[in-house]
Amino acid sequence: MKIGNIHFKSRFFLAPLAGITDMAFRQVCGSFGAAYSETEMVSAKALSFGDKKSFELMKIADDEHPCGIQLFGCEPEIIASSAKLAVEAGADIIDINMGCPAPKVANNGCGSALMKNPTLCGEIVKAVKSSVDIPVTVKIRKGFDNDSVNAVEVAQICEENGVDAVIIHGRTRDQYYSGQCDLDIIKKVKESVNVPVIGNGDVRNIRSAERMLDSTGCDAVMIARAALGNPWIFRELTEYFDKGIIIPELSNEDKLSIMREHIELVVRYKGEYMGMLQSRKQIAWYLKGFKGAAAFRNEAGRLSTLSEMNDLIERVLNANSTPF
Repeated sequence: MKIGNIHFKSRFFLAPLAGITDMAFRQVCGSFGAAYSETEMVSAKALSFGDKKSFELMKIADDEHPCGIQLFGCEPEIIASSAKLAVEAGADIIDINMGCPAPKVANNGCGSALMKNPTLCGEIVKAVKSSVDIPVTVKIRKGFDNDSVNAVEVAQICEENGVDAVIIHGRTRDQYYSGQCDLDIIKKVKESVNVPVIGNGDVRNIRSAERMLDSTGCDAVMIARAALGNPWIFRELTEYFDKGIIIPELSNEDKLSIMREHIELVVRYKGEYMGMLQSRKQIAWYLKGFKGAAAFRNEAGRLSTLSEMNDLIERVLNANSTPF
């Protein structure tokens, strides 16, 4: 599996998630076998204005390559100039967001709203390709709504303008993340273009990954929500698909140890106050499935220090030391 001249060690990638896939989370997923990840989406317009926070989002650690930087916007020239800044920041791939369903993005003509204008999608790809010498990908959806399912058309236009791979989420913008991922549309996109196609949507475990690969013929799978509080999913998938091995479920101690290391890494990058504030949701995801999880997740929403988190971990372990 490769995109442009970049080879990947497996077919399982971490999807970009706003407010979630920061450098720490990407590194943790990479340590468990995620072959590729992308930054949170970065506003091309904000970069053009020199916005400090947007530049911070593009930071990539030395040990997490290949890593892509995902840009969003709707003006070809601005995205193209911002792509140059992303290359300077260390991006191995430029990914153009054409699928974000959030109103604050789509209502400004960006993200999934681009699906309503396939010609503009092609113009953006062409502009970015002419400005950088690294691979360029697009992340699209099935369509904007059920009356305008045009993923095949958008993918073909992007290919005509030089895109190196297409990532497709099998839902419309109107669905957001509800309902089921349409594997048939991913298959149709795969059959309609010659560049690699990465399938995205509803891959939660070995069985659903197998269904995605077998049903669509896609070249790789991008995993989003299933990695939340569960970064070891990448090891489970790579061990099974590469070696035919089903690895045992991690112990409670191991899961919470991984959580601790993850949050400590966040704090190292962002400081304790901001790191803990932003990690509360991550901790809550890690606690899913534990005995007493609801109460512990409620506590996680108030954590302010690493010491408080470590105390919580001890109480979670004590509460889960006996069978359910």
